[in-house]
Amino acid sequence: MENYNRTDGFEGEKMIDLPEAVCEAFCQKTPAFNQFYITHIGYFPNAKRHYIQRANGCKDNILIYCLHGKGYCSIGSHHFDILPNQYLILPATSDILTYGADNEEPWTIYWVHFTGPNIELFNQSLEIFGYRGPVTLALNKRGLSVWEEMYNCLTGGFSIDNLRHANLCLHHFLASFLYPEPINNQNEDLNCIEAIIGYMEKMIDSRLTVEEMAARLQLSASYFSTIFKKATGMPPMDYFIQLKMQKACQLLYLENMKVKDVAEAIGYEDPFYFSRQFKKHMKISPVLYKEASRRHLA
Repeated sequence: MENYNRTDGFEGEKMIDLPEAVCEAFCQKTPAFNQFYITHIGYFPNAKRHYIQRANGCKDNILIYCLHGKGYCSIGSHHFDILPNQYLILPATSDILTYGADNEEPWTIYWVHFTGPNIELFNQSLEIFGYRGPVTLALNKRGLSVWEEMYNCLTGGFSIDNLRHANLCLHHFLASFLYPEPINNQNEDLNCIEAIIGYMEKMIDSRLTVEEMAARLQLSASYFSTIFKKATGMPPMDYFIQLKMQKACQLLYLENMKVKDVAEAIGYEDPFYFSRQFKKHMKISPVLYKEASRRHLA
């Protein structure tokens, strides 16, 4: 049973409900998208008297982003107040679910319902639980831009292409909240990493050490290695080698260069050592890679 208090809607509101039959047909035709997908999407500005109670919970996850004003939410025995620039992801649940706008300062919210056959596993893996509560973040311009893209796709109709486009955007939309852009000293660290990656690309034909790269940024080698791995997922030297192997692939594929010349172009004096490194990382020898590329071009 569901109770609503939305007599006349809200001036300037935007809302799209995707029929269940449309969602089912979309999942059948494009099974790669059925892990989770949009079921409803909306924007309620100054949503005075907005109130919804779902006695049997909701099969969808619901992301609510409060841009202005205030609101509240109760899920099971947990109650939360929601303030400006806070978002809340309500997980799919069978518990009683209630949410609505503050009487004095009604919220302005962007919201999306999404679900899928593995929504519980999705929630577990990202630790989306009913007791988590709202999360504060800086104004999420990226998320709002992606929301508009999703909404505009769906206003154009429920064609397969529009549904694919909107649901690909859904991943980006969720990521903008779960992994917001870093701030303060994290931004400084990322700027350092971007700078040194650019330097690696310029020095692709040279030999670099961690100490040289760290010194260029006026950082200790240990701290540089830590922040680099945190940002990229791999140590600096491994990343530099990967860049070299990518460049080698381009030269073998596009320039039709000899293996010896490719090795020299990316800073390897010994072509046999280069060949071993190439095979280690690409799972194929440079000679075979070159032959396969030429067959592809033909």
